[in-house]
Amino acid sequence: MSTSIAARSNRAANTIWKVCSSAWGAAIDAIGAKRVALDTIEALFSGLPDPAILRAELRRLFHWLKERGVTAIITGEPGYNTLTRQGLEEYVSDCVIELDHRVSEQTSSRRLRVVKYRGSTHGTNEYPFLIDANGFSVFPVTSMGLEHITSSERISSGVERLDAMLGGKGYYLGSSILISGMAGTGKSSLAAHFADAACRRGERVLYLSFEESPDQIMRNMSSIGINLQPWIKKCLLQIVSNRPSSTGLEMHLVMMHKLIADVKPQAVILDPLSSFVIGNNEIEVRAMLMRLVDFLKTQQITGLFTSLTSGGSTLEKTEVSMSSLIDTWLILRGIEMNGERNRGLSVLKSRGMAHSNQIREFLLTDHGVELHDVYVGPEGVLTGSARLTKEAENEAALLVRNQDIELRRIELERKRTTLEAQIAMLRAEFAVQEVASLKIIGQETAAKAQLAQGRVDMGVSRNVDAKPNKRKGASK
Repeated sequence: MSTSIAARSNRAANTIWKVCSSAWGAAIDAIGAKRVALDTIEALFSGLPDPAILRAELRRLFHWLKERGVTAIITGEPGYNTLTRQGLEEYVSDCVIELDHRVSEQTSSRRLRVVKYRGSTHGTNEYPFLIDANGFSVFPVTSMGLEHITSSERISSGVERLDAMLGGKGYYLGSSILISGMAGTGKSSLAAHFADAACRRGERVLYLSFEESPDQIMRNMSSIGINLQPWIKKCLLQIVSNRPSSTGLEMHLVMMHKLIADVKPQAVILDPLSSFVIGNNEIEVRAMLMRLVDFLKTQQITGLFTSLTSGGSTLEKTEVSMSSLIDTWLILRGIEMNGERNRGLSVLKSRGMAHSNQIREFLLTDHGVELHDVYVGPEGVLTGSARLTKEAENEAALLVRNQDIELRRIELERKRTTLEAQIAMLRAEFAVQEVASLKIIGQETAAKAQLAQGRVDMGVSRNVDAKPNKRKGASK
C-alpha cells in the first residue's frame, strides 16, 4: 500500500515538474528574464504527501534555477520550530531572510533578519521594515555608532534671554536638546519658539507631535504670539501628528527616518518623547531614542525633545532615562508660593559651553516667552506677585532714598548760595571801605606833599637856601 502511494506521488511529482519546468523555461526564454519570483513554494508542492519525494523535488527545483542562471526569490511559510515548512529550503538556499510580524503592548511591527548570506558579510540584527505607498523600506537602525562629526556653529533658541543663559549664543548646531518639566510648564512653547527661529533663518523644521494635532498646535501657539502658519505655507515647517499607540516603536523610528529623508530638515522636534512610555517598555524606548539621536547627529540635524515629568518625581530624571544622550538639558518647574503657581527655568547642563546656573522666572505672554530674574533676598527666592510686590517695595524705598538725597542736595545748594551771597556782601563792604581808605590815604599823601611844597616856597620867598649850609666850626 505504501509502495503504491509512493509511486503515485512520484508520478505526480514528475508531472508537476514537467509542466512547471516547461512553462517556466519558455517564459524565461521569451523575455530573457534574469530574475524569477516563486510565491509560495508550498502551493507548488502541496499535492505531494511523501516528504522524501517533496524534498527531492525541492533540490531539483533549486538546481534547475541555478542551471538557468537566474536569481530566484522564493517565499515560504515557517514550520513548527523551523524557518521553513520542510526544514530543507534554508539549507539549499544561498541567502535566507526571515520576516516577522509581532504584536507587543497591543501594537504591531514588522521586522526583518538576514539568517545567512553565503560569501558575504551581513548584519545579523533585526531590522524594522515598512510597507507603504512607496513600497518596501528597510532601515538598519540598529547599527548606529559614535563616529559623527560635531560643529562649533551656534543657533538661536528663539528666546533672547535663554540664548544669554547659554553663553550668549544659543545651542550648538547638530546637538540634542531636552526640555523637561511637569504639565503646563511651557515645554511646547519653547519648542515652538525654536521652530519659529529656525524658519526665520530659512531652515526646514520637522515637528513630530504625539499628543496634539497640527491645527491645535498652531492655535495654541498663536495665543502666545507665535504664528506658524506662514512657515507651513512656505514649506519650511512640516507638522506630523501620530498617536504613539498607532504602531510599534521600531515602526515609529522607521517612519521618522522616512520623513527625515523626504523633508531633509535642519532641525527635528519630538514632542513629547515621554508619550512612548507604555507599561514597562522604558528600555525599548531608550534604545529607540538612542538610535534616533545618533542618526540625527550623523546627519548634523539639531534635535529638540520634550519630556513630561510626573508630579512628585525628581526633576533631574526623565521617564526614559536618556539624560546621558542629551547635550543641553533645560528644566521647567512649577513654583507654588503665596497662593499662586509660577514657572521657573534653569539650565541643568549644556556640554561644551559656559552656561548660567541661575533660575529665571518663565512667563508666557501674548508676545511669546519672557524670562525674568527672580528676586533673591532674606525672604528667599520670590516669583510672581511676591516678586512684583517686593520689587515695588524696593522701588518705593529707592524713591525715598532718592528724594532724601535730592533734599540734601537742595539744602547744600541753598547753603552754598547763602554763603556765596554773604561773601559777595562782604566783598562789597570791603570794596566800599577800600575806596574810602584809599581816598583818605590819597588825601593824606596830597596834604603832606602840599605842606612840603609850602615850606619850599616860603624859603624861596625869604631868600633862604633850600639846602642850608652845614656849619664847620665857629662862625667868623
